[in-house]
Amino acid sequence: MNALRNKVQLIGNLGQTPEIKNLDNGRKFVKVSLVTNERYRSSNGDYVNDAQWHNLVAWGKTAEIFAQFCEKGNEVGIEGRLVSRTYNDKEGIKRFITEVVVSDVLLLGRKTD
Repeated sequence: MNALRNKVQLIGNLGQTPEIKNLDNGRKFVKVSLVTNERYRSSNGDYVNDAQWHNLVAWGKTAEIFAQFCEKGNEVGIEGRLVSRTYNDKEGIKRFITEVVVSDVLLLGRKTD
């Protein structure tokens, strides 16, 4: 049951083409956004499209897979864990962010033109 304590699974489309970045210590990572869409009927019968944006971070081999095989608009399935952190922006204001640290990625479909 411990594996279920902090587990996220999402299917959505990438908001941009992933670019791999290298840190000074040799570690590789990718930051990319993912949009998930839910369509439902409101109480008055109209269809509503609800888009939710998620911040993804992938490290090492998973980052390499993103950079090599994925591009903006691709439909992907991801599995990972939620991480919340704080940072100070350029003006010194404390900001909060929640990200999904991706452990697995599955390419589900290519963007259609």
